[in-house]
Amino acid sequence: MKHALRSLSPWRSPRPGVSAEVSSELAGPPACDDSALARRRLLLGGGAALLGGLALAPRAAWAGAQVEEPLADAVRSALSAAVAYDAPPKPHFDSIEPRLAYLRWLGEMGDRLKRQKAEAQTRIEFLETVWYESTRAGLEPALVLGLIQVESGFRKYAISVVGARGYMQVMPFWARLIGDGQVSRLFHMQTNLRFGCVIMRHYLDRENGDLFLALGRYNGSRGKREYPDLVFGARKRWLP
Repeated sequence: MKHALRSLSPWRSPRPGVSAEVSSELAGPPACDDSALARRRLLLGGGAALLGGLALAPRAAWAGAQVEEPLADAVRSALSAAVAYDAPPKPHFDSIEPRLAYLRWLGEMGDRLKRQKAEAQTRIEFLETVWYESTRAGLEPALVLGLIQVESGFRKYAISVVGARGYMQVMPFWARLIGDGQVSRLFHMQTNLRFGCVIMRHYLDRENGDLFLALGRYNGSRGKREYPDLVFGARKRWLP
């Protein structure tokens, strides 16, 4: 049986034929009252900044449909051990080159994330944790950032209509299956990102590395294109 986590495995691109483009829709023209004219002037004057904000706005219907499934004892133990590991998200490098690459990544992603997280220290701590937990689980950081963008719009306390929680919209049953049962801890940044990355790695292993199917399983829409296409499209924004 495959381990639930792999230390660092290569990221696989989506299966051929799956579109990575995300369409964006704007509402039709409003009625011509004073408030509508004011909004129209704001759109014209705000330009790229406003449109950029719209592009990153959270989509309400995508999160929180992971399905509770029976886990073999070995898988449950491996997942439980993975989420229980509580080391701080501080990477260690054997040479200067990967450390410099990591610092460049932090700076570049920090600039891109300013609209969602204005406070510098909060932004850096978030990115450090994303990088640490994604690479620890053998996932691409850009993929994880794209998934967070689609799932929660980078909102720490996001809750879906079915109760999924936090940045990566982890369903509460995971706290019982592989955690300590404390659902409230899913709002803790590192706990949420660790659960999300461990679960995504588990689904990727179950689907034999097929990222399209693994993303669908994460969202509870396995085999359908819409959700994976959204994540693949969002991922592009976070590539170095």
